[in-house]
Amino acid sequence: MVTDEEFHSPLARLVCSLRHTCVSTWLNAGVSETLGTRWAGHSVAVLKKIYAKCIVGEEERAKRQIQDARQAG
Repeated sequence: MVTDEEFHSPLARLVCSLRHTCVSTWLNAGVSETLGTRWAGHSVAVLKKIYAKCIVGEEERAKRQIQDARQAG
């Protein structure tokens, strides 16, 4: 458990920023929401609320995945 002072310290903000960067990177790399929530220890609802706005290129990635699946089948 951390104190209120520790929670509001610059170090705590750094840890939070690093976590946010890490989860955002996973999602942008195409890691599934299910796996991302397990790794981050979040619920899917929290992941969508906090990180959905950080995902870049999701629609194009989905279109490529569909095209790849059609070509493979």
